Amino acid sequence: EQRHYKVVVVGAAGGIGQPLSLLLKNNKLISELVLHDVVNVAGVAADLSHVPTNVPVSSFKGPCQIKDAVKDADLVVITAGFARQPGMDREQLFEVNAKVVRGAIQAIARNASSALIAIVTNPINSIVPMAAEYLKREHAFDPKRLFGVTTLDLIRAETFIGNFMDIDPRDVQVPVIGGHAGKTILPILSQCNPELDLEHDCKMTLIRRIQMGGDEVVEAKQGKGSATLSMAFATARFVNALLLGLDGRKAPIECAYVYSKMTEASFFSTPLSFGPCGIEKNHGLPDLDDCERVGLEKAVKGLLKSIENGIRFAHC
Repeated sequence: EQRHYKVVVVGAAGGIGQPLSLLLKNNKLISELVLHDVVNVAGVAADLSHVPTNVPVSSFKGPCQIKDAVKDADLVVITAGFARQPGMDREQLFEVNAKVVRGAIQAIARNASSALIAIVTNPINSIVPMAAEYLKREHAFDPKRLFGVTTLDLIRAETFIGNFMDIDPRDVQVPVIGGHAGKTILPILSQCNPELDLEHDCKMTLIRRIQMGGDEVVEAKQGKGSATLSMAFATARFVNALLLGLDGRKAPIECAYVYSKMTEASFFSTPLSFGPCGIEKNHGLPDLDDCERVGLEKAVKGLLKSIENGIRFAHC
């Protein structure tokens, strides 16, 4: 008999939260789906409750109700916060979104200290280390249970490579390591399965497109949002892997941004296996070619700065 899990989406009425909640309503491992937001969340819950699956949906609103929303959760997904506008970099978002995430993290630490926490809110590179500091303060930090969701970079890599090779993107496997912004995103094309044979220039173009894929969406939406549907799809896939792990079943290996000793950067995304306690095994750095080693140095340099920003915010 499989166990079932209480999953909470914080920020459920937002651009990512709504499609994510719809996808999770269809996940058989979830026995209770709880939606939280500061506005409009009851409407989202009512709408979703008409979808014919046996996952019950409830909603909670505002800062006063977040502790009830997350109470005894198995997994909390934090998508709350503001989206990137054209011309805005992820660091400018940090100040605004850090405060939003802080409230959720404190509620989780006090009311669901054994929950897995998956953070989607940007900028992930700084927000996740900040969250770790607040969890430590509450004596609730478990490095195996805190994740920055970088699956969007993986699905972009799979899609762009699949299109390039003219095959089904679902047949592409490629690690994307590092962080979740610009040059900290490091697709390891040398380890792509099926094998990818590219001229140097072509390879660099593809890497750049994976790194800057978010900008394509921000520009195409003309100031009306960032990547929400693809991010929701990516997050639902990552959540499913976490839940399979919790259930003691074979979960696909996914990359995520976690506390790490693999590089100088104390948070870093590498391929992970999941189990009943969250991370079962960190598979570390894949084999890198010379070009990827140079990319790794740049990524680590960028991450050290972002991580420092996150930690500093928590100690202000």
